[in-house]
Amino acid sequence: MQSKLATRSRQSLRLKGYDYAQVGAYFITIVTEHRTCLFGNIIDNKMYLNSAGQVVQSVWTQIPEHFSGIDLDTFVVMPNHVHGIILITNKVRDSVGAQHAAPSEPNVQAGSIGAIIRSFKSAVTKQCNKESIRRVLRIWQRNYYERIIRDEDALMRIRDYIATNPARWSSDPENSDALQPESNDVWRRAQHAAPLHGILKT
Repeated sequence: MQSKLATRSRQSLRLKGYDYAQVGAYFITIVTEHRTCLFGNIIDNKMYLNSAGQVVQSVWTQIPEHFSGIDLDTFVVMPNHVHGIILITNKVRDSVGAQHAAPSEPNVQAGSIGAIIRSFKSAVTKQCNKESIRRVLRIWQRNYYERIIRDEDALMRIRDYIATNPARWSSDPENSDALQPESNDVWRRAQHAAPLHGILKT
C-alpha cells in the first residue's frame, strides 16, 4: 500500500489554467524520493555537500545556460531537498540548446517552470549515475512544490527562509527526525494571485 506522502506527491500540485511560463518569480522546492538524505549533512547549522550534493548545486547553477529568459536567485541544497527561486524575466517558448538531460515532452510547456524542473531533475540523476555517485533510477519525488512570489515583501521573506534553512534543519518538515517540525503550508501552498512582474535581484 502506498503511503499518504507518496500518494500526495503523485497528485497535480499546479494551479489549473495558470501559465507557468509567464514572467514572474517562483519559489521552488524539490524533495528526494522517500525523503532520503542523499546530498550531505548538517553540522553546526551548516550544510556540507557530498558528491551528489555538489552535482545538484552545479546543475542548478547551469539552468540559465539551457533556458533563455531565466535568472536564478537564492538557492540552497539540503540533505534531502532543495529550495530555490527561479525568475522568468521574459516569456520564451524555446529552450537554449538541449534541456540538460530531459527530452521534450508534448504535455510540458516549453520554457515553463515544469520544463525547467523536469530538465534539472533529469540532469542530476543522469550525472550522478554517470559518475557512479549514486546509481539509481529515482533520486527525486515525481512532483515538486512551487509558490508564486507576489511582491517584494514575499521575495525578501522567502530569501531569508532559504538562507536560514540549514540552521532550522532540526525543525524542517522534510526532516523525518524533527521532533517539532515547522508547518510546511507556508511554502507549499500555491498562490492564486498574479506573480510580480519585472522583479530584480536586490
